[in-house]
Amino acid sequence: MLNDSAFIDGFSKLLSEDYRLAKSYVRDIPTQALVYIRSFTHKLTSELGALQGLTFTSPNLYDRIEQLHSAKLIEPPAVRALHRLRSDGNRGAHPEKYHLTQAQLVTVAEKSIEHILRLVDKLYPLVHQQLAPDYIFEPFDSFAGRDLCYRAVMNNDAQAQYLVGMSLKAKGLMLQEQEQALARTRADVPAENQQPAKGEFSTAAQAFAQAGYWFELASVEHQAAVFEHGVSLLHGYRGQPNPDKAEQLIAQAAEKGIVDAQALLGFFYLVGSHRFAVDMMQAERLLTLAANAEHAEAMSNLGVLYYQTQQFEHAFVWINKAAQAGYPNAQYHLALMLADGLGCIADLAASEQWMLEAAEQGQIDAMLHCGSRILHDDNASQSQRVNAEFYLHQAIKYGHNVTAMIELSVALADGILGRIDVVQAAYLLTLAKAHGNDEHLEVIEPLWQSLAMQIDNVIGLNPSDDEMIALQQAKMLLTSLN
Repeated sequence: MLNDSAFIDGFSKLLSEDYRLAKSYVRDIPTQALVYIRSFTHKLTSELGALQGLTFTSPNLYDRIEQLHSAKLIEPPAVRALHRLRSDGNRGAHPEKYHLTQAQLVTVAEKSIEHILRLVDKLYPLVHQQLAPDYIFEPFDSFAGRDLCYRAVMNNDAQAQYLVGMSLKAKGLMLQEQEQALARTRADVPAENQQPAKGEFSTAAQAFAQAGYWFELASVEHQAAVFEHGVSLLHGYRGQPNPDKAEQLIAQAAEKGIVDAQALLGFFYLVGSHRFAVDMMQAERLLTLAANAEHAEAMSNLGVLYYQTQQFEHAFVWINKAAQAGYPNAQYHLALMLADGLGCIADLAASEQWMLEAAEQGQIDAMLHCGSRILHDDNASQSQRVNAEFYLHQAIKYGHNVTAMIELSVALADGILGRIDVVQAAYLLTLAKAHGNDEHLEVIEPLWQSLAMQIDNVIGLNPSDDEMIALQQAKMLLTSLN
């Protein structure tokens, strides 16, 4: 019986290499696996279009899927499956935007492989006019990483060196986010109460330094590595940043057609940088090139460019595409545009849907919006309130958002979340005061007075010993606000 790789090869030889590579990298380098899954999806739309004689009007993957849908060349379940694969592929390109851990990326990549096989099984009769053959799925392995390292070191293989660098960069980005979150937490906990970190065998700085080393080696022959070497110099992966040399390399890679380089150089022209002055024409040209190649951040920034130049309908088109591509910041801004009817017909229901989508993907402003909205909804269910608490905690963790601290403190003090926790409420108010501005402090002061009074009233009711300990702890926290 066929294995899954032979099954894909029998469906389309054009797709088999991307599938093989995607599957081989799932366990060791899930970000790269997801990039290959995005490539697989793009090539699959080309195959389906060619089969039906369809000429695509856009190189953008979202547009291609929708054109196949509009022409009724594929069924709605296949459309949804293609969009899911497209969205998963974008997560691999920008894992840091989604607050995903390595384990979560592996899970996404594994599920994407399953989705590919199910989709091909459904499309097989359309392409070959016969039912798909039976096949056996061969388990994922963990040999790709070792093979890459061998080729990078022993064969001086530029492609392998580049991929090793990409794996280390992804690791560095995730470690950096964890370290920043830990640093914020430790900053809010008295030194005497802090526990030493355990099992910290690698730091973001170490991962970035190793990534920079491999990018520099690969850049001699590999254009994508030229871009990554430029990014390494820009952010100082291996020492002091060198913005002049960095931006020169990024521009060089952009000229060679590297999409990530075009997107970043376009951003430089949009906002200005060390080497490049603001130039809206150049920004539009480069961002359009990257956006048409399904670069989600470039789509979003192209929308920003049009928004800044008051071309709201164009802004809506590109922010919508970036949102459809799964980019959280674009989903948040699309929600705002739909709420205000800016560049589009106002649609409050769609606005809330996109706001929720952005919140579920970790966009801080969206999490704050959704969490606050649920807490102020008298008809919200308990499960919705649980989600609200999670969103606000995440907004505090990743953004140190003072409004989220205040909202959650009030909810815990008033029992809105189904319980009263005056200790946590008091702790959140102390955080809010430490990080808030004058406007925040005007809100915090009456809340402090109210919570202090609430605690004194409960103490006067002779609570149990355990309750008294908690109340005294909360009172001590509030005393620290004075």
